[in-house]
Amino acid sequence: MSGHPKHGKHIARKRFGQHFLTDGGVIEAIVAAIDPQPGQAMVEIGPGLAAMTQPLVERLGHLTVIELDRDLAVRLREHPQLTVIESDVLKVDFAPILVGKTAPKLRVVGNLPYNISTPILFHLLEQVALIEDQHFMLQKEVIDRMVARPATSDYSRLSVMLQWRYAMENVLFVPPESFTPPPRVDSAVVRMVPHASPAQVDVKLLSEIVQVAFSQRRKIMRHTLGRWLQEHGFTGTFDEQRRAEEVPVAEYLALATQLQASRPVAHDLLPPST
Repeated sequence: MSGHPKHGKHIARKRFGQHFLTDGGVIEAIVAAIDPQPGQAMVEIGPGLAAMTQPLVERLGHLTVIELDRDLAVRLREHPQLTVIESDVLKVDFAPILVGKTAPKLRVVGNLPYNISTPILFHLLEQVALIEDQHFMLQKEVIDRMVARPATSDYSRLSVMLQWRYAMENVLFVPPESFTPPPRVDSAVVRMVPHASPAQVDVKLLSEIVQVAFSQRRKIMRHTLGRWLQEHGFTGTFDEQRRAEEVPVAEYLALATQLQASRPVAHDLLPPST
């Protein structure tokens, strides 16, 4: 699926953060990790020159792709087994993609543009009830933060917000020379599987708590989150004599639940996925 010769060579565009995966061995390893099966409903974000698209669609029979680059979208539309959504992924509602499919949920894959990978992850978090699993190529540094344990330098707001909702693992290291043009960073592939029964919390409230906690991550939380909790009428117990990176995910969830219970209305409760 390399694009029709009439289109000529596609030049990677910096503004789209384009780095095209060209290493056949790495592509094979990623597809093996994803393990696509016939009939599954899958979405690929940023298919680019279709290096992963080809082996995926061969196994699936059909694939939906989301591509922002108009020139690439034109090439992709030539292939009858692809449904092409030409759009910024941050504007895509994933629910309509499932309409008419026999599969109950979506599998999402992609080589995400590194310059907007975190906003994409948070956009997908809002649609997690529709998703069976996610496999993404990302900057290794971002994946290190996603899977980090408490009391490590990589543990961050991203760790807490994503570990609340997903079981995650770093499944594959990808060196810069696997791409054209090579990025200046190491890459990796992460597997994200939504928890079957996540804690039911107000996502906006949890996000605010974690943001305040990590706003001065090297300092004791007494002057950041402690003060914020006081202002929000928190009467429960929480050890503020720690740094944000020392608090496990479960404790942030428990804190959000306690604070939520003391409020008259919860505004954005996310139910567990079925």
